[in-house]
Amino acid sequence: MQAIVYRGNGSPDVLRCEEIEKPTPAQDEVLMKVHAASVNPLDWRMMRGGPLVSLLSLGRKPKLSHPGVDLAGVVEAVGGDVKRFKPGDEVFGAGRGAFAEYAYAPIRSLAIKPAAVSFEQAASLPVAGITALQALRDHGHIQRDDKVLINGASGGVGTFAVQIARHFGAEVTGVCSARNAELVRSLGADRVIDYAQEDFTRSNERFDIILDNMGNHSLAACRRVLSPRGRCVIIGGPKQISRILVHALGAMVMSWFVSQKLGMMVAKVTSEDLNLLAELVQSGRVTPAIDRRYSLRDVPEAVRYLETEHARGKVVITVAEQSSTAENLRVSV
Repeated sequence: MQAIVYRGNGSPDVLRCEEIEKPTPAQDEVLMKVHAASVNPLDWRMMRGGPLVSLLSLGRKPKLSHPGVDLAGVVEAVGGDVKRFKPGDEVFGAGRGAFAEYAYAPIRSLAIKPAAVSFEQAASLPVAGITALQALRDHGHIQRDDKVLINGASGGVGTFAVQIARHFGAEVTGVCSARNAELVRSLGADRVIDYAQEDFTRSNERFDIILDNMGNHSLAACRRVLSPRGRCVIIGGPKQISRILVHALGAMVMSWFVSQKLGMMVAKVTSEDLNLLAELVQSGRVTPAIDRRYSLRDVPEAVRYLETEHARGKVVITVAEQSSTAENLRVSV
């Protein structure tokens, strides 16, 4: 089968489309024929590695890595312990080696794809959609009429967060570039701030929840625009892992001494939350914003584009010909 692989860290140039052996699922896993996948910052962060990764791998033979997490496709085979899925089922979720013709995933991070949701839409949901959902619901403890600010509202997580916050009945302010303002408004934002013209941390307004996808403001600056018991949920940050860790540690320590809550979160993909997202898409309350589509062989270009941090919504990899009839739900951005 064809798959994207790499044998050492670096730029997208390290990615290669090669013929490799089809994987065999473990007892609690599902093997699927991949119809679509999507790219996340996690993919290029792992590919890039860094000084710590390089140090740990010093003197070792480069390991063959299979990138890609988000995927949607048709079940090809199941492990011996799998009862919920069977060959022929259309599924989506988080797996391993998603940038390939076949990939496998544990059943705990898979769900049945509704017929009214396309493979491309389903593949865009797992990491970004669940990050937005869990950040708002589980970490932000969102309530109806909360004032929510989303910094980085036009990216993969941000476009989902705007719509999910509106679903919960919140008042949403999105921060993005002027180029993306109309997109963010179309997704349901009540107000849009052009970050090039206005610094939201100097606003006189106070927010109950800040979802920070960018990490481009200090914690003290974000606190200035939080309500007395507001929550700042850090989702993204600088490209350097070390700076993200320092930011996360600072948020944790600061939360011990102030009434507001600040912290970084990492999403956990579960079948239950995948089902909820699929229901929101199927009902029209959430529509995945898909920016660009690439073929399997063009994954290096897809990753390179995502690294620019100018993607509007999700970047999707179309692996197999789409069989779903849900194209009417697609939003082009």
